[in-house]
Amino acid sequence: MRTSAILTTTALSLTLALSFGAQAAFAQTAAPQNTSGAEAAQTGDVVVTGSRAQHRSRLSSVVPVDVVTSQSLQNQGSTELAQGLSRVAPSLNFPRPSGTDATDSVRPATLRGLSPDQTLVLVDGKRRHTSALVNINGSAGRGSAATDLNAIPEVALDRIEVLRDGASAQYGSDAIAGVVNLHLREANHGGGVNVSYGEYDTDVKPANSSRTAHDGATTDVSGWVGLPLGSDGFVTLSADLKKREATSRGDVDPLVSPATVTTRYGDPDQKSGAIFANFGKPINDAWKIYGNAGFASNDSKSAAFFRHATASGNVASIYPNGFQPIINLKSRDASATVGLHGQTGDWTQDYSLTAGGNELNFYTRNSVNASYGAASQTSFYDGQLRYNQLVFNADISRPFNVGLSSPLTLAFGLEARKEGYRIEAGELESYALGPLTTKSAGAQGFPGFLPSNEINQHRSNIGVYVDAAGNFTDKFSYDAALRFENYSDFGSNTSGKLALRYDLTDAFAVRGSVSTGFRAPSLQQQYFTSTASVLDTSGPSAIIVQTGTFPATSNVAETLGGKALEPEKSTSTTLGFVFHKGPFEVTVDGYHIDLNNRIVLSENLSGADITTLLAPYGVTAARFFINGVDTTTDGVDLVANYRFPATDIGRFNLSFAYNTTNTTIDALPTSSLTTPHVLFARVRQYILTNSSPENKGTLGLDWSRSGWSATARATYYGDVIDPNADYTKDIHTGKKTLVDVSASYRFKTNTTLTFGADNLFDVYPDKTLAALNVTSGNGAGALAFTRFSPFGFNGRYLYGKLSQTF
Repeated sequence: MRTSAILTTTALSLTLALSFGAQAAFAQTAAPQNTSGAEAAQTGDVVVTGSRAQHRSRLSSVVPVDVVTSQSLQNQGSTELAQGLSRVAPSLNFPRPSGTDATDSVRPATLRGLSPDQTLVLVDGKRRHTSALVNINGSAGRGSAATDLNAIPEVALDRIEVLRDGASAQYGSDAIAGVVNLHLREANHGGGVNVSYGEYDTDVKPANSSRTAHDGATTDVSGWVGLPLGSDGFVTLSADLKKREATSRGDVDPLVSPATVTTRYGDPDQKSGAIFANFGKPINDAWKIYGNAGFASNDSKSAAFFRHATASGNVASIYPNGFQPIINLKSRDASATVGLHGQTGDWTQDYSLTAGGNELNFYTRNSVNASYGAASQTSFYDGQLRYNQLVFNADISRPFNVGLSSPLTLAFGLEARKEGYRIEAGELESYALGPLTTKSAGAQGFPGFLPSNEINQHRSNIGVYVDAAGNFTDKFSYDAALRFENYSDFGSNTSGKLALRYDLTDAFAVRGSVSTGFRAPSLQQQYFTSTASVLDTSGPSAIIVQTGTFPATSNVAETLGGKALEPEKSTSTTLGFVFHKGPFEVTVDGYHIDLNNRIVLSENLSGADITTLLAPYGVTAARFFINGVDTTTDGVDLVANYRFPATDIGRFNLSFAYNTTNTTIDALPTSSLTTPHVLFARVRQYILTNSSPENKGTLGLDWSRSGWSATARATYYGDVIDPNADYTKDIHTGKKTLVDVSASYRFKTNTTLTFGADNLFDVYPDKTLAALNVTSGNGAGALAFTRFSPFGFNGRYLYGKLSQTF
């Protein structure tokens, strides 16, 4: 789909809206804008994301912004922020991969089918730090280092604004697909406590077996309290504790007798906790101090593939029946912001300092280093990844009367940022080749980081911007921005944006934007390295060599053509309309995004010529991050809402959201070696362009009467391909529709009791055919369902929730 197709689709939607009006209204709605009954009726929600102009609502904004309330998230069974958002935001997806090492535990979300790191995450308008993890395995988001949305507890949030438009000129790097702005709860009184419990009750039917499963038991306890800070300030405290047991959806293992399920393929076992504090306090009539601080921890245990008793990586005297390695990831997130906001004459000023970081400690449990034989330990510390950032923001604005229908709001400011990234090695036995040199080195399941992998890198950048917003006339509004950034490692970039809106009538408006954007290569992509020592017996004598992922500027990568990474650059155009009249509202926005010089992780280059080239470094195979992939993304977002008039049987609200997205590759990097090698093959190309469904739609119905309320939602997911080098062996998820339902009763004591079912009809992605599953070696029978399923593969989830407000 190209720009012409976007215009055609937008024009068709416009014709339908004007032709059918309210008669068709009940078939279209806007779940993400407000998905909870009476809240959806509020068409005047003021948004602050995507424009410096004041007092613009989500329906009067010049660019598409979804507003998701905390209540709409709490009306779901999910206790994960990213998953909850994906069910109500039309173009946001949150796949649930398994068998992908640490990515099982730190799962990335995607917007508009682009990479997870091409969406910027803010907390109350301030840049949130990313995870220290770079996703290097075969899952959606391969090669990215994204923000972990699940490190922020839902209970701490008042609402979420999702800007579906390129915004690098306004917010800097990473905002190519859009911006997710998380607004913390602000309260000086009141509070609430929530207790929920749920588990999967499902019939698992892979290719070679069937069984009933009751697992994934999840207990979540959360709460918040608002406290006064003096007579005119507030402190809001929020906390969340969660325990989730593992799920298992693998098929039977044909290599054991009798055939049984030997591997644990599903969600990890997790114990997590988070606490957030948010405060604000006036200093005088013109100035106030504000800030927030948060800490989150997650102890996650995912499963590697089963090692059979006869496997070369096993030590039979320790595990006579084989073993299941467990990858234990302990994540720690911390952040803090302090700022001053005030007025000097007509000038509004905001100054803030934000610090944040993520620390990942890796352990392998229930494992063995076979090269140490019976003397091997069974539990290993594998090392640490750490990312941190420090951000200073200064934002200044004032209105100017320039003789137009409204003042011109001129804003300017700067953002200065310092980042750091560090890798620490694991303990010796986690990576070393022991005395049995013909055996596998390192901990089975997840070998540790080597001392040669250790790095400690930093960089800084400063960006300055100017923004002008206002109205030419009562019907014609605008927003323009220009931003210049300079990085200490790769240089500078300039981005610009112009957004316009024209209200043809009080009910109908046309809007569009054109912008350029960029994404700086992350420190994780520039410097991540993970190698394994292996025994090479191909020569006249056995030698220990390395293979793995190397920095793009390392000697190994440069020998194979690697170069210093450059920023990704984009050009984005949007065109759409807003229609709202009485109880009906609909927005349709088409978009076209050209992305050049995308950063991807190369194939693992190997072969006789590679071995010869890398012989001086003791390396036989290598992969590294490269630029050079150009893509085009086209799509349409439709979001609509209809509020039925109140009757004796209660209030009804119907919502609909739909997204169609298509990404194509226009150019690929080429090898500079004498014997050319494929740097980015078919499997990696499909992961980049097709790991999100091209079509996704959600139809929801909310009902309320007296103390009763109920919600029903059907979500359609288009087919997603799990690619193979041989296209005849591609695995498809199939086109699936999931139905979620819940019912609540609110007692006069402000106690609410909720029962619900997510995926009521127990829908799974298409099962992996036996011939395409792993049938030999580690993980036999494991991959019963594709890890690219946009809704996971856990089946029906039943839950209950008790909430008390005060």
